[in-house]
Amino acid sequence: MSNATSEAPALAADREPATHTAPRRSVLPHPSMWKHLGLHVLVPVLLGIGMTLAYLGAFHQPSPHHLPVAIVGDSAQSEVFAQTLNNESDGGLDVRNVADEAQAEKLVRERTITAAYEATPTQANLYIATAASATTTETVQKVFQPIAFQQHLPFNVVDVVPVGTHDATGQGIFFLLVGLSVGGYAVAAAVAAVTGRHGLFARVFVPVIASAVVSAIIVGIAAYVYHVFDHSVLQVWLLSWLYDALVMWIGVALMPILKSWTVLAMTVLFVQLNFTSSGGIFQKWMEPGFFASLNDFWAGAGWLNSATALIYFPGQRFGGNVAVLAVWAGVAVVAVLVSHLVVRRHARVEAALAAQAA
Repeated sequence: MSNATSEAPALAADREPATHTAPRRSVLPHPSMWKHLGLHVLVPVLLGIGMTLAYLGAFHQPSPHHLPVAIVGDSAQSEVFAQTLNNESDGGLDVRNVADEAQAEKLVRERTITAAYEATPTQANLYIATAASATTTETVQKVFQPIAFQQHLPFNVVDVVPVGTHDATGQGIFFLLVGLSVGGYAVAAAVAAVTGRHGLFARVFVPVIASAVVSAIIVGIAAYVYHVFDHSVLQVWLLSWLYDALVMWIGVALMPILKSWTVLAMTVLFVQLNFTSSGGIFQKWMEPGFFASLNDFWAGAGWLNSATALIYFPGQRFGGNVAVLAVWAGVAVVAVLVSHLVVRRHARVEAALAAQAA
């Protein structure tokens, strides 16, 4: 009886639910999450900052800087007028005199000057080429229209080289450059991922094939779907092939070394600095000095100047711009070679360390 009585409390205790206190979870995320998140958003944040700095820096306040224009006439009065206009522009204009209307049109067609102003007894003529840059022609019209008004002359605009029928803004070629650039560096990431496991030949040769296909599709859309231009399609495609090839080679070279930072590097090279310096929105005479200086040797500007010459200024020499693309392509191929050697050396070091550890 005593044993039963003593066991009862023990059994009752066993039947009572255990009261374990679970650890209380913090409402706030663990500090390690913030570090992890910061590493993931760093590149996108830098992209946003870079795009803002580049686009606002280049485009927020376009104003002429030594914009080359001419005054038609070689008389003493015309020369004084040109010099006065040059002095009053405070570095905004670079004014010269040309002998007559024929020379003015010739220089505008050659893109040596952006406009030429001629005051006749009956009207004022402004010779421009909107195909060279619609935004620049708007600027020079704002400069010379008030002058014609002061001279009590009707203002007449003579468009020596107008834009194409299906390119009303004159920026269709620039948007073609955008398509080629984005297509080029997007495909470069895929090409780098595939060719990284293969030899040097694949890393050099595959971008050649990929760039030929990508550029053909994009140029075909511009020429045959939207009719941005209707001639010199083959030449524009060859030019675009070279451009996309160099973009892909640079992407293939950077990917094994920079890895996730490659997107940032390619965006800086072929978006932030490329589009802003190309002259597609504003010519170099309308941009701050840094972006204007890039126009002389950046890849996008080399392509755009060459394509514009082919489409709108036939017969104009653009060998210097093609040379810019060729230099970029040569540097890109060397970069692929260097990247390949770096990757091979890194693999040998890892293999040696693994062998020592074994």
